[in-house]
Formats: sequence, C-alpha cells, structure tokens
Amino acid sequence: MPALAAIILSSPTQAEDRLLAEALQFHGTILYLSAKVPGLLVGAVRNGESAFAGFGEIADGTGKEPDRDTMFRIGSVSKVFCGGVLSSLAIEGKLKLTDALQDRLGYDVELPRIETRELRIVDLVTQSSGLPREVPTPAAPPEDPFSLNTRETQIAALKENPLLFAPGTSVLYSNFGFDLLGAALANVAGKPYAELLKERILDPIGMKDTVFNPRPGDKARLMQGHFFDGRSMPTAPTPVSIECAGGLYSTADDMLRWIAWHVDTRPSAANAELRLMNHAAFLYRDGLKSVIGVDDGGPMDAMGLGWVITLPDGNRPLILEKSGGLQGTFSYVAIAPSRGVGAFFVMNEFNAAAFEAAVKMTNDLVTDLAPR
Repeated sequence: MPALAAIILSSPTQAEDRLLAEALQFHGTILYLSAKVPGLLVGAVRNGESAFAGFGEIADGTGKEPDRDTMFRIGSVSKVFCGGVLSSLAIEGKLKLTDALQDRLGYDVELPRIETRELRIVDLVTQSSGLPREVPTPAAPPEDPFSLNTRETQIAALKENPLLFAPGTSVLYSNFGFDLLGAALANVAGKPYAELLKERILDPIGMKDTVFNPRPGDKARLMQGHFFDGRSMPTAPTPVSIECAGGLYSTADDMLRWIAWHVDTRPSAANAELRLMNHAAFLYRDGLKSVIGVDDGGPMDAMGLGWVITLPDGNRPLILEKSGGLQGTFSYVAIAPSRGVGAFFVMNEFNAAAFEAAVKMTNDLVTDLAPR
C-alpha cells in the first residue's frame, strides 16, 4: 500500500493569520520591485494556514498576474519529491539506503568504483556519488534540450568510469546521480518512476496539477521562462530520464499543500514515520574532503534525501531547503519543520542577482515567522 495513503486531501487553509499574509506581501513586494524579473510568485505556510502573492505577468504581453493556479517548472526541487519516493520504498522494506546501486539499477553495465568504494543509493540522494553534474551527451536541439539524455547515453558514460572522487567522501551536485536514482527506484518497484511518484506522493497529498509535461488544457496558465538576457525560452518536453532530477511542473496551490504536509510534524499526524525519515540528515559536512554546488541557500551543514540542511544559527531555525532552475525559471523552497513554517518562490527569468536576493528573502521570511 502506498506509504502516504492516509493523507487528507484538503488544501492548507488560506490565511486567517493576517500577520502571515502581511509578512509575505511585504517581503514579496520588496523583492519584485528590486529584482525586476517578468514574474514572481511567493507562498508560505505557518501552522496549517497558507498565504500567496503574485507579481508581474506569467508570459510576455499577457498582463496576467501569477495566481495559485499558474503552472511553472520547479526544476531541481523535483529531487526532494524523489527523496520522498525513496523514503516510502525504504520504509516498506523494498530497498535499503545502503544498497549497492549495481544491485538496484537494472542497467547492463558494471558500475565504476574508486578505492573499493562502490556506488550506493545513499550516495546518489546525498549528492556524494562522485558522478559529474550532467550526463555527457552531444548538443541537443534547443527546443528539446534533454532528448539525448537516455538510458543508452547514461550507460555509455558509466562505462568510461566518470567518478571524480570515491563515493561518500565529498559532495558534488550531480543531476546525473539523480537520473540514475530515478531509474533505480523504477527498477526496484517494477513500474515507471512517474507512476511511483503519483501514487505515493502526488495523489495522496492532492497535488492534481503537479505533472511532468503540461496537459492540453494547461497552456494558458504556463509561466514562460526567460534567458539571462531577457529573451523568452521555449517550453521543452520532459523525458523519462530527468524526471527524478528535475522534471516537474507544479502550481502554488499544490506547492502549499506539499509544504503544509512537510511542516505538520505532530506525532499524531498521518505518515509521521515517512516525514521523520524524509527530514533526517544522512551525510554531514564535517569530515568531507570537498563540498561543491550545494551552498546556494546558505552553507550546507548536512545532506538529507534531496534536501540541503542548514543548522540553527542565531535567530534562524534549522532549515531544510532546495533550489531549482530549468528553462528560464528559478525556484526555491525552505521549511522549518520543528516550527511548522515553510515558504517558496518562483521567478521566470534566469537572473542570478534576483535569485540570490529571493533565497535570502525566503530564509529571512521563515526566520521572521519562526524565530528560535
């Protein structure tokens, strides 16, 4: 039985907490005016209540302001959803985090190793696999940029022993690692990863508008991404190979449902065991030889199942966070489970300065709503 089957499908209550709504509007307005991105949406949850604010327009010339039903890419925030699927399978005893990837992947290739260290499931999900950031592929057409990331190109890359360090000894952000994780989870369960995610996470939480490819009726509400120079980017299809690493589209309403589930840490809450595992730290920075590519939300103190974890510091609580960026859209989510608070933002332009400011705003908002 899916591990999330008992979740109630209702959305978090829209804020009667006027302070929550006011704080979100205040932070969001300042960010939008300073960032100068085409469109921005921000959302937050505190103690089961949610608030949302949208600014700008979802696509050039539409004049349509982002709302709770606007659909956008969440990029690598998808990795945390993949961590949730992994958690549910592990709790059911279908695999262990310490299982060798060789035994779970189902690819006809001998996986590389260094210093007798073999790749394990936990190395993939904590970004300590030693695999490069991307699967080496030829240049793909801009309208379908992920089309050459396939099972065959992944196997070819693995045959060349691409490991940059012994698994588990350093951290290097790797989409390739999560591509393999998604394939391994599908192989273990005997069904496509998309089905696993839908039955174990999306449907139980009620995330009806979180999908890998927009449906025919979704076009009018899609948030259009933009290059660093402001040019619009095409909506690219999501192949099976990148679903775990970065394939999802979602909406503010769905993201608020998901955050509300994560920060409902009452011992009596449904699926408490799954939540505990999903929020646990599995690899600490202390003792690692190097850490590359995971500090954009603040210095990483530990890695969880897709989450980057920062320990309490001054007035800031313990925060689990994850950023994403794909096809001209930046996203970020931060949760403080012990405080019942979480927040996220999405902006539709690759603007590095605006992204940095938005990450700070989101973490500050979580801290303001849940000081230590």
